[in-house]
Order: sequence, then C-alpha cells, then structure tokens
Amino acid sequence: MNKTYLQALNEGLRQLLTTMPEAYILGEDVGTYGGGFGVTKGLVADFPDRVLDTPISEAAITGVATGSALLGKRPILEIQFSDFLTVAIDQIVNEAAKIHFLSNGQQSVPMVIRAASGSGTGASAQHSQSFENWFSHVPGLIVAMPANAYDAKGILVSAVRNNNPVLIFEPKSLYKTSAHVPDELYEVPLGQAKTVVSGDDLTIIAIGRMVEVAKKVAEQVSISIEIVDPITISPLDIGTLVSSAKKTGRVLILTEATKQSGISSEILAQLIEAGFSGKIKRLGGKFMPISAAKFVELGQVPTEIEILETIDTLLRDD
Repeated sequence: MNKTYLQALNEGLRQLLTTMPEAYILGEDVGTYGGGFGVTKGLVADFPDRVLDTPISEAAITGVATGSALLGKRPILEIQFSDFLTVAIDQIVNEAAKIHFLSNGQQSVPMVIRAASGSGTGASAQHSQSFENWFSHVPGLIVAMPANAYDAKGILVSAVRNNNPVLIFEPKSLYKTSAHVPDELYEVPLGQAKTVVSGDDLTIIAIGRMVEVAKKVAEQVSISIEIVDPITISPLDIGTLVSSAKKTGRVLILTEATKQSGISSEILAQLIEAGFSGKIKRLGGKFMPISAAKFVELGQVPTEIEILETIDTLLRDD
C-alpha cells in the first residue's frame, strides 16, 4: 500500500510504542497538536502517558531524553526543525554521543532524535538549513537521512532498536511524497547504502531529497545512470559507493547541504583513497543563508538544469 513519508513515520511510531514498552515520544507539540508537521498526530490519544509535550527548550528536552535513555528507556525526541539542533548541540555532541566511550562501554544511550530539515517550503534562513554535515563529524552519533517513505519507516525502526544515539534528518519537502510501505514493522539497516537505479555510464550519489531530483534527471538523458543513496551519512557505506563508482567511471555527488566542509567532500576523498581514478564532480547548496523568497530558494540547491549541465561536462571531457 502506498503511504506518504509522514504516514509511514506515524505508523512506525505507533507500532514501536505498541511493541516496545520502554519507548516513548517527547517534544514540543507532539501531543494534541500532532508534532510540527503532523508526524505524531493521534498518538497521544492511544498512549497518553508516553507521548509527552515539553516546554520550548531543545537543550532541556535533549538532556531529559539522554538521561532517560541511560535509565533504560527508548526516547524518541522530535526537534521540530533541524535548525534548532544548534540549541541542543552540547547535549548531543558532548553528552549523548560520548557517554558510551567515557563509561568504557558500560553505558549506552539508545536515543533517537527526529528533525525536519532542508529547504523547499519557503521557511527561510532559520527553518530551512541542512545541518547533516555538522553532525556527521561526531564519533558516537549515527546520522541518517532517508529519502522516501519506505526508508523513513525502516530507518526509524532500526534507530529505535539500536543502542546508540541516532539522529534522523527528515527532508520536510518529502513529507507528502508517497511510496509502497508495508503494514508490518521492518528495518532498513543503518550503515548500508542502496542502489536506487542501476546503470553503467555514470553514478549519481544523492542524499536526502536530492535522490528524487536525480531520478527525474535520469529520465531525461539517453545515457545509463546509476543512482546510489547512502541513506546513512555516518557511518558511511563507502564500499557500495566505491563499487558503483568503479563500475561507471564517472561520479556526480549531490547534496542539499553546502559543499563547503561537507559530506560530499568526505565522499569524494574516500572514493579517491579507495582507488577510484575516474571523473568526479560535486553539486551542493549555495554557501549562503536560505532565502524566504521561493524562486531564490529553489536556486540555492542543485537544480535539474545544473545537474544536466554537470553530467554533460562529465561526458564531454572524455
């Protein structure tokens, strides 16, 4: 059955609360309001003691989630916009991600943070950023960005069952997109990339909502394009990416986040270190705050025209 990205997450959360007594949801407006974008809609009626509205303090609620995880709970924390992760960064980076190491493996923090991210909704400079680059630098923190409804539910289930802190970036422009999603609980493995489309002439490594853009571009060209979605940004499944790159000999990396000091740089470096010697280019968000004006915003992340031009360059330089 086809379900939207949002419906898939809502279903996954309901099933997790049903099957895992230690799991609970907390966050701003996750109760009666149903979350910032409606992902938790209706859950508080069935789980009134496990869907908790919190004060507007991302630092405090991330600390509560971390502490309860140490005591055996499985908190699922919603941060309404990933931009507000900056308020909670000390709790995430210096506490949740470090405790396993600082306790010599004696303690773990099985906490999941969900955060709506990225551009595409006209939400402007403080509600449209893509911070996956930042958090992929943190050892001890698993970072994922599912690109469709199926992966969104499966990654959520894997994350909640994982004993480490997991940060899931949900591209909010994808919430209304749909895909086939099984009714039952299932996992999409963390740390495994997926070949979305098979091809022989060029590899596009796309993250988050760039996967859908890449698929549209692939339909417009006569060459055979392979599209690979890392899904998990940290740890990165570099083996799958290298295998595809060496097969096609040409690579284009697409990210909504800025290129500067970003995951696209990391992928490029790791491909070369792994022996890839073909052609490679990157496209990412412009190095500037996201505009509130929709026509400007749309031009600040890689467009289909830019991608087509870059593919043409990769092919012409043979």
